[in-house]
Amino acid sequence: MSDDDAQRFVVQIHDARRMHFDFRLEVDGVLRSWAVPRGPSDNPRDKRLAVPTDDHPLEYRTFEGVIPDHEYGSGTVIVWDQGTYRPLGHAPDGSPLPFAESLERGHATFWLHGAKLHGEFALTRFRVGDEQDNPGPEAWLLIKANDRLAVHDRPGTPDPRHARSARSGRTLHQVALAEEQGDGRD
Repeated sequence: MSDDDAQRFVVQIHDARRMHFDFRLEVDGVLRSWAVPRGPSDNPRDKRLAVPTDDHPLEYRTFEGVIPDHEYGSGTVIVWDQGTYRPLGHAPDGSPLPFAESLERGHATFWLHGAKLHGEFALTRFRVGDEQDNPGPEAWLLIKANDRLAVHDRPGTPDPRHARSARSGRTLHQVALAEEQGDGRD
């Protein structure tokens, strides 16, 4: 796969009603999206809850700014990480499995080539609640593989209030302040 056809990913920090990270993977012409409350981690011991959200258009991959009050998702957004990814899933016969099919089956592995996140990760679906009587909403776990790029000696996720954008180098506060002053730059 050349860089021109590489599938892209983005991780945005979203200071909305509740601070969270939005993990988005380009799949079949849209950004498949999950809200990750504690953010993705490059430490394999950290199993991160990832709650599916609405698909977003591909153009949203570069969005950084402030979503106005009274609009869906209002709050400040920065692009914490961005890059490309490579699906790693295989069918039982060893042939490559389309990424959308891996997601449909409930387990997708992929290799991230980001500004901050690198290496193998997996998304695994599960349901919250009592499976028999009340299956609850769908949820996923986002987990870093224990590969050579994993970290073990420190927390795997930054403090979102001090994290800097991979696009602009700005913090959430700096993006919000620039928007207030009419210098959103995007």
